[in-house]
Amino acid sequence: MHFRLNSAATREILRREHEIFHHQEYANISKVSSSHINNLRKRTIYKNSWVNGTKANEVNIGKTVPPEANNMPGSIRIDSVSQRDVFHINAVDEVTQWEILICVPQISERYLSPALEILLGQFPFVVFNFHSDRGSEFINKIVAEILNKLLINQTKSRSRHCNDNALVESKNGTVVRKNMGCCHVNQKMVLAINKFYGDYFNLYLNFHRPCGFVTETRVDTKGRERKIYGQYTTPYEKLKEVSKKLKKNFLKPEQSFGKIDIIAYKYSDNEFAKILRSKQEKLFDLNIKMEKVTDLGSN
Repeated sequence: MHFRLNSAATREILRREHEIFHHQEYANISKVSSSHINNLRKRTIYKNSWVNGTKANEVNIGKTVPPEANNMPGSIRIDSVSQRDVFHINAVDEVTQWEILICVPQISERYLSPALEILLGQFPFVVFNFHSDRGSEFINKIVAEILNKLLINQTKSRSRHCNDNALVESKNGTVVRKNMGCCHVNQKMVLAINKFYGDYFNLYLNFHRPCGFVTETRVDTKGRERKIYGQYTTPYEKLKEVSKKLKKNFLKPEQSFGKIDIIAYKYSDNEFAKILRSKQEKLFDLNIKMEKVTDLGSN
């Protein structure tokens, strides 16, 4: 009648039936212990008579394992950031922290499929692992087909393991929210935002914005880990460092460090940051104008 409450709640109902509502047929059973109720529920006769048995739906897409980069570039963590009418798709490589952002008006097959192909194509190295949380925007057949076609392994975070996707979630705040804000963005701004990302912002993140890298992990007397961020460098410099250390070229066949150096060292960090901020101001001004036009149209 109550769809299988826990044993303590069930015991309380039996007690109330006898003591509060004075149903004498519950006089004996009202004294049952919670542990005995649990023992009774293990019996076959109880399991067969209870018709409200439910099981969690297991989506057979992606492996539920912690992300493993094997100390090589190419294992990315991905997440989405909502900004009212648009969504920012944020992907970060675990080893080098190479970061690519792309914007879509909706999380749907129509927009997500081409966006992911563009996003994956912007990484200069081959992506071999794609890790996300268990949200349906990435755990679906469309994404699985794209990754299978590109021979990319798909993994998803474990339940109650919030650190599995912590890298990209921290970047959502320190990069996306800090630079793009939380204000409303008109859906018509998607193309302009993607042009800003492709021409300026992604370049800034990977060539001119230093990131912190863990150099040491200490364990205190209580067994808690403390990570020491002893190195600060740009994702591109980290990619070159890892390639030199492992004596392996991780770049795609059409890429080379010589070609990328031209882009990386064309401007100093401050010079490119000034260019970026001027373009960002124009982008925000365009959004304000579109919002005013939308408001006038609705009125």
